[in-house]
Amino acid sequence: MTTNAESMPESMIVPNDFPELKSLAWNRDPARAMPACEAFALYERNWRFVDTGRLTEREVQLIRELAATYGNGVLLVS
Repeated sequence: MTTNAESMPESMIVPNDFPELKSLAWNRDPARAMPACEAFALYERNWRFVDTGRLTEREVQLIRELAATYGNGVLLVS
């Protein structure tokens, strides 16, 4: 039996664990986990609201991992 990314369950991310993601998720319960692809989309759509000076090293690593997984290594922001 082979497995691929499509058959594996998607990882979940709790916005409360990441300060800037928590601020982007202002309209939802930040204690409730969201799918990783949704977190990536939230970062991309709302990057202009991210205070890069407040990003923790852990959150920077999360963004890199999300970009590698869902953005082919690229975070499309302006």
